[in-house]
Amino acid sequence: MTTLVCCLDRDSTVTTATGLTPPVVGWEAVRSLVTDVGLTDPEATTVNCLLEALRVTRDLNDSGTDAIVAVVSAGPPGTTAPDRAVADQIDELTADYDLTATVVVTGTTDDERLLPVIESRLQVDGVDRVVVRQARDIESAYYLLKQFLADEELRTTVLVPLGISLLLVPALLLWFSPAVALAGLAALLGTAVLYKGLGIDEYVGRLPEVSRELLYSGQMSVVTYVTAAGLTIVGLFSGGLAVTPLSVTPAPLSAAVFLHSSSPWLTFAGVTAATGRLLDRLIADSALPTAMLSLPAGVLAIGIITRGFTGYLLAIGLRVGSLDLAPIHRLAVFVGVGVLVSLVGVRAATALETQTSESMTK
Repeated sequence: MTTLVCCLDRDSTVTTATGLTPPVVGWEAVRSLVTDVGLTDPEATTVNCLLEALRVTRDLNDSGTDAIVAVVSAGPPGTTAPDRAVADQIDELTADYDLTATVVVTGTTDDERLLPVIESRLQVDGVDRVVVRQARDIESAYYLLKQFLADEELRTTVLVPLGISLLLVPALLLWFSPAVALAGLAALLGTAVLYKGLGIDEYVGRLPEVSRELLYSGQMSVVTYVTAAGLTIVGLFSGGLAVTPLSVTPAPLSAAVFLHSSSPWLTFAGVTAATGRLLDRLIADSALPTAMLSLPAGVLAIGIITRGFTGYLLAIGLRVGSLDLAPIHRLAVFVGVGVLVSLVGVRAATALETQTSESMTK
């Protein structure tokens, strides 16, 4: 059983420099190639590739592995199917030396295009890519750029937003000031990064399928989700209308006004959506975990507490009958009610889950 240390020469440097017919097999034959190729073209990366193949062969033999070194070369440029010549050479070597595996040594990224040919005939135990030290930065940059351009997902994620941004720059500079154009460009790139980084593209991609399944299954969540979306839109508009007259108000105060006005609508939207999921599970007679049962109460509690804090920031009091409560007292009431709603929701969810488990056991 022999391991082949295969030096790939796709650009036919060996054939052109020496006139030999590949494959070239054996330690002495390959070592003489180093001199021949080096004298013909001292700058050729094939010289380093040959030396690395000899080193790997020596190390394998020293470790007790029966290894043989060979150089395979593609057909001369202009010939028909030059890579086919490499396949024939590998078949010849396999038949002559009873090869079981190979370690491939490459000198350029172009040589690596022959790897599928090798892998289809022999087990590849390793790929040793030789990069000349003086050209490491340039070669590595070229290799990474080539790999990047070959990855379709990376191209669409990075190059498409960048291309759109570059196309928009002239239009933005034509209609707006450089500062506005730069801000718009940064916002577009930031949106693209967040869109991909947060995985929003995956949710958007699944949205048609999920919507189709919900419509065909006749679930209650279809209605509740649409209702929740409508409540969310109303809440955002309500908050925006509340902030519109406050053009000179500081940003923190404007944010408090927006949340105070929109929080009831957004809270009802969350409760509606959570209730729809809960009703679907009840209709399907599925097991109801405590977290799902207590979710509507939790969302309602968060909305009540948010309303209390925004009211406190806006110094809004509360009148209960003939009693007027100061903003700090109003905040305490809202926080207390929110905590109470959350506790009641968790308690009811736990009791309902226990009752359901007992009925299923019986």
